Amino acid sequence: MTADSNPLITDLEAKLGADFVIDATAEAAVPYLTEWRGAFAPVARVVVRPGSTAEVADVVAVAIAHGAAIVPQGGNTGTVGGSAAHDPERQILMNLERLTAVRAIDTDNATMTVEAGCTLAAAQDAAEAEGFYLPIALASRERCRIGGNLASNAGGLNVIRYGNTRDQVLGLEVVTADGRIWDNLTGLRKDNSGYDLNDLFVGSEGTLGVITACVLSLAHPPRQRGVAFCAVRDAAAAVRIQRALRDETGDQVTGCELMSRQALALAVAHTEDCEWPFEPRHDWYLLIEVATAARGDWLAGIFNAALAAAQQRDDIRDLAVAETEDDQRTLWRLRESIPAAQTAEGASIKHDISLPVSKLPAFLAAAADDVAAVVPGIRPCAFGHVGDGNLHFNLSCPLDMTAEDFRAREADLNRVVHDRVAAMQGSVAAEHGVGRLKVDEIVRLKPAVEIDMLRAIKKALDPNNRMNPGVLVRI
Repeated sequence: MTADSNPLITDLEAKLGADFVIDATAEAAVPYLTEWRGAFAPVARVVVRPGSTAEVADVVAVAIAHGAAIVPQGGNTGTVGGSAAHDPERQILMNLERLTAVRAIDTDNATMTVEAGCTLAAAQDAAEAEGFYLPIALASRERCRIGGNLASNAGGLNVIRYGNTRDQVLGLEVVTADGRIWDNLTGLRKDNSGYDLNDLFVGSEGTLGVITACVLSLAHPPRQRGVAFCAVRDAAAAVRIQRALRDETGDQVTGCELMSRQALALAVAHTEDCEWPFEPRHDWYLLIEVATAARGDWLAGIFNAALAAAQQRDDIRDLAVAETEDDQRTLWRLRESIPAAQTAEGASIKHDISLPVSKLPAFLAAAADDVAAVVPGIRPCAFGHVGDGNLHFNLSCPLDMTAEDFRAREADLNRVVHDRVAAMQGSVAAEHGVGRLKVDEIVRLKPAVEIDMLRAIKKALDPNNRMNPGVLVRI
């Protein structure tokens, strides 16, 4: 359909220019309407690519005039369908990839102001050029965009030291559901003049407004760094090791990644240059990174002494300590290769869960039995951020089962895993968000009063359900 025959497209072209408005039935729209995990088949009426905050507000105004809804999208790297449009008549998919500016870096305030379409890698490079470090560590840094990181409150590999994305935010610029622009790009570390609206929009998955820019806190880059890859006695040993290292180093642990034998086996099988670090092979592995911005060379001694103590306790069964930066990258590649390797292995069912760190070993033991009772021969592929309690308890198809039959048991497997998490006071949406994928499970597992509060917030800020309807919470 041409713009001449569709009033919505005509009005959007008048605001943005024809080059930045794509009929969703056109071939050019395919990359924006592709959900990379294959869990959804996105559809929309039109794809738009605004180039400024003012143009985002213009799109919202057009949407209001036509009774349309808006689905914001960043790098399209999400895993829960948060930017997967689903209405071919009413929805406008708004991709923010043209909002790429690093507007300012305030060196005295140690902050950067950056637009939502900037990739995480570009933002980190800009910070590094000014002698700073933007401490959001995601494997998708080259593709994911700051707006998506904010919308999902992305976690990542160094939450144990720096916190989630929310913890870096010192201000936002947002286009609200009624088309107004809220400019709170203050960079303030203390402001108790009302409700914390920054925190409200971060993690809201585009359901309350469109984040167009932000102020992020910057850290000093590490000057000392150590990385070790360990075979550990069991998951409980991994918990003890991370606790001891945090104590001995003064909370300088920046990464603490647990991997099962199955997870590491997939990385080795499907990734070039990934090899087993030890023989014989073990059931559990732990990758540990420590780092500090302090000058000197004292951290290595403390790190090595703590690792030696864990070996003496028999918590560490085998050990490789990186001697060079290349060694560090090689060890990290083992961990970072796991998600893609599991995809290459075939059908899988993924769970992004969090628990108090102390409960992780008990969960791993119980959940393995739970899923095996549902699908005998299932291959749990557990890995994740043991230091902050976030695990990816993913499940690979049994070797003697078809992908179709395995997928047919997905609801049953999700229920037993989620019920186990809920019984242990955990979350079934740790760092990837709720999206469209987990809306019903959130309603099932959360207290009714909590769902009522979520709906009340949504109705207050988006009474017409214009912003990303069907994501996070339904009204």
